[in-house]
Amino acid sequence: MTALLLRDLRRAIAGGSAVLPIAFFLLVAVLFPFGIGPDRALLARAGAGVIWAAALLAALLPVERLATPDVEAGVLDQLAVRGISLTLVGAAKLAAHWLSFGPPMMLAALLAGGLFGMGAAELGIVELALLIGTPGLAALAVATSALVAGMRGSGAVAGLVMLPLGVPLVIFGAGASSGGPGALKLLGAVTLLLLAGAPLLWAAAIRAGRD
Repeated sequence: MTALLLRDLRRAIAGGSAVLPIAFFLLVAVLFPFGIGPDRALLARAGAGVIWAAALLAALLPVERLATPDVEAGVLDQLAVRGISLTLVGAAKLAAHWLSFGPPMMLAALLAGGLFGMGAAELGIVELALLIGTPGLAALAVATSALVAGMRGSGAVAGLVMLPLGVPLVIFGAGASSGGPGALKLLGAVTLLLLAGAPLLWAAAIRAGRD
């Protein structure tokens, strides 16, 4: 599993899949204050919601590259011949995607919080929510990648699949700033559910695609 994780992590960094979501996230964070105006109080109130909406959209960008290249190159068939479980492959891809996406997103959120005029306490809650919720975003992206692998227009289909399913993460993640520990617990519950189900869904979707 470590070898699979490192392979996907290197590919994400070398191929730009780790850079594009962060660049998109920061672009949204920079443009939003221009659109809403200079009202500092309004920006601070909207900051957490904008950060989470941008994080969900950013997590969607590399979905096409998480499964389709391996399916088309026959890598997954080679792994299956060697007796490596597809569920294990899905778990490794999930971990690699989060490592290339989650921590950089949390760092970028510090800059976004400054642009929105968020205080240290509120920004700390946002960072905690991202720490809890970004693994769920990564799990959702990995599961979606297997569902749309090999489809024409897979990017558009991935958006239709992933965005509605990501709404609970956005609601509870953004609500943590005002909802307190209860919102964080709900966010953690959704994340755990996605983490448990994503590798299994990945394996089932890949097997279904072979038939």
